[in-house]
Amino acid sequence: MALNILSVAPLYQGPAIHGIRVRTEAPLTLAKPLTPLAPSKSKLTTIEAKRIMSVLDEAIYKVELVTLMSYVESHPEALEGILQEDIMSVMKEHMDLCQVLLENVDALQEEEMRLRQEEDAEERWYQDRHLSIQLHKANLQPLMQEVQDSSKNVLRVLICDPRATKLLQVQAPGRSAEAQHFLQSLTELRGYLFEKLLTNPMEMKEKAQFIQDITRRNKQNQELIDSLENEVTARLKNRDTEVEKENFVIQELKNHLHQVLKFSENSLLRTKQEAEKQQKVDFRASQARLAKIQQELLMLHSQYHNQVTENQEVEQALRKKKYKVETEIENWIQKYDTEMGEKQDEYEDLESIHKEEKLQLEELRQQHVVLVEEFAQIRTEREINSKKRMEAEREMLRMVRAATLIQAVWKGYLVRSMLKSKRKKKKRGKGKGKAKGKVRK
Repeated sequence: MALNILSVAPLYQGPAIHGIRVRTEAPLTLAKPLTPLAPSKSKLTTIEAKRIMSVLDEAIYKVELVTLMSYVESHPEALEGILQEDIMSVMKEHMDLCQVLLENVDALQEEEMRLRQEEDAEERWYQDRHLSIQLHKANLQPLMQEVQDSSKNVLRVLICDPRATKLLQVQAPGRSAEAQHFLQSLTELRGYLFEKLLTNPMEMKEKAQFIQDITRRNKQNQELIDSLENEVTARLKNRDTEVEKENFVIQELKNHLHQVLKFSENSLLRTKQEAEKQQKVDFRASQARLAKIQQELLMLHSQYHNQVTENQEVEQALRKKKYKVETEIENWIQKYDTEMGEKQDEYEDLESIHKEEKLQLEELRQQHVVLVEEFAQIRTEREINSKKRMEAEREMLRMVRAATLIQAVWKGYLVRSMLKSKRKKKKRGKGKGKAKGKVRK
């Protein structure tokens, strides 16, 4: 119940938080917005907007200073010789008030916890305790107001002395997680407010339209996703049914396989029994065949001995025949050697004669070549002479024909010229006769 009224957490938790940017003079920069929703302006133009932003920047700056006070509370000796005495006194008063407020809040929380644990006690005692807690809460309000006034006084003193502010910011290494989260929230609020102030009504309308389009697309995508999920579930159901069918078929096949195995075992047993029976029958038959084969073997042994004796006699006869044939062959070889020696001598004589005749043949061939060349030369000369004679005869014949033709043409020309002269004379005689007749008339 006391937490609903006031919840004060420690504003400093040691040097675990580093790298937190402390505001000094420059304002915080905004993160770059998305391109479709970015405002057309980058700076504030109206005085009202600038005043709003300056008020928010000042509030963030004061919050940054207030969150550094926990370091002064936990390390008062770090700033004793650095800050002025009036500033230190104001800060000590503020820290004392904060300490008193925290003690009262802790006591109130303990009483509420004890009251929750003793809810089964007497009703009158419970009402008295509840009334005392309410009075305690009412007494906290003036103390909270004093803490607020003290905070304002500390901020006023620090803002009036920039040097002390910088020293405090340099000495304090960081803030608690709650304070840092609060500052980040204020920074985000500043960015949102700055973007709102930069955006005109037309851009707001476009942004709303953009958000509606995104929402509509998201809705369409969600509908598509739902339809796909339904299709997937249907496919999964179909797959389950198919799997059940396949499992049923597999079970049927297993049963059939089991029956086949049983049948194969029975058939194997029958086959084994039949094979044993057949083996016994075959063994008996083989024993009978073995006895018969042994008898045949004895008979063959006796035949073998008889055949060996006969073959030995034949071999002796063949050996004698072979010796006789070998002696005859040796005689024939000796006779062949003597005859071949004679033939060799005769061959050598013939070879010498052949060489002499070959030399003579070579000489005759050389003479023949010379004669052939002479004959070829004579024949070429004869051919040339015959060609010349034939050409002369042809030329003579051509000249005779030409002379005959010329004479015939000349004779024709003479005859034609004589005929022309005779005709002219006749024409002249006729003309004179006609003239005389006319004169006579």
